[in-house]
Amino acid sequence: MNASAPAAGVRRSRRDWAVDFLLFLLAVLFGLVMSGMRLEVYPRPEKWLFHLDQLTGALGCAALWLRRRRPVELAVVLTVLSTFSETVGGAMLAVLFTVAVHRPPRTTSAVFALSLVAALGFAVLRPEPEDPPLLAFMLGVSLQGAAVGWGLFVHHRRRLAASLHDRAARAETEAALRAEQAQHRVREAIAREIHDVLGHRLSLLSVHAGALEYNPGAPPEDVARAAKVIRESAHQALQDLREVIGVLRAPVGELPQPTLADVRELVAESSRAGMEVTFGEDLAGTAPDLTGRTAYRVVQEALTNARKHAPGARVTVRLAGAPGAGLTVEVRNTAPPEAPGAAPDAPDASGPASAEPAGPTGPAVAAYGGPGSSVPGAGPGQGLAGLAERVALAGGRLEHGPGTAGDWRLTAWLPWPP
Repeated sequence: MNASAPAAGVRRSRRDWAVDFLLFLLAVLFGLVMSGMRLEVYPRPEKWLFHLDQLTGALGCAALWLRRRRPVELAVVLTVLSTFSETVGGAMLAVLFTVAVHRPPRTTSAVFALSLVAALGFAVLRPEPEDPPLLAFMLGVSLQGAAVGWGLFVHHRRRLAASLHDRAARAETEAALRAEQAQHRVREAIAREIHDVLGHRLSLLSVHAGALEYNPGAPPEDVARAAKVIRESAHQALQDLREVIGVLRAPVGELPQPTLADVRELVAESSRAGMEVTFGEDLAGTAPDLTGRTAYRVVQEALTNARKHAPGARVTVRLAGAPGAGLTVEVRNTAPPEAPGAAPDAPDASGPASAEPAGPTGPAVAAYGGPGSSVPGAGPGQGLAGLAERVALAGGRLEHGPGTAGDWRLTAWLPWPP
């Protein structure tokens, strides 16, 4: 059964009742006209044949009210009856139209072929005295072809309308999915920014708070310096958080974004916090915004990991690149100083293993703590996994791992168009 076929048990609408009633009236009118023409040609027709024809036509017209439920079966019956009955012709044309509208073209073709055979049989069995059989056959073919053609036109129009409706529904669904995916990407971007921005600031807070906790009797200048760094880092963390949350209220392009030129200030900030950082750059020109912003995040994550997992280690940051050759970002830190007899922990997913510092030796110890002052929350994380995703989105690649001398190396290559 075709998808456009009327379902059994479905209530008819007012339009359906109006169409059914109109087709019933047309079929009755067709039967009355044919009866009148028959009486003009044969003033005294055979009573039994005339009455049989009238009864057949009346039953055919009444059967039209069943055409929506079984149009094919009804069309076959009425087509066979039209072989000898003239008055049933109107009902047969109505059912042919119904079959063409609600059934596949293959079924319609089969029923139409049967109606052509019936028209030929009528022309042969009941020829008019003034009209040759060929003319009667051509008249029947014309009427039946018009009914079937009109029905096929309506059928294809409905199929086209249904196709357009389905296409519009699919387009609406796809638009909703695209909007949901865009919202998901925005949420991921916000989460990534929060991790990159706040992870760096909070790691500074953690190491300095740990230093104050471990060394309560440290010199006043070291305590004051650590307290100043904590206050400044907390204030800067709040400022960064406001900027990140601003993504929810403003387009990303309107928010201040870090560039490659800000890497020098990032390194200087870590140096002021007590890290031993060496910075070098060999750049030929100004890198694109996306490349520079991604490089900044790479250095930021690497410094954060070094501060968390290798306190007291020496860190080297190097930038090199040129248009057409790409930008290379390399961050390397030495193995952290180990306490006598202390065994290093196994490295986690975010960087090298943290080790115990050798003991109070000066300002660096005030900044990073003494023995046992591992940074809270420095366990396995997803920092490098998110960083690798960020670099891949920028069209680059990221490599990281331990070196032969116990150091840790993180290298990123980013595209720099000519």
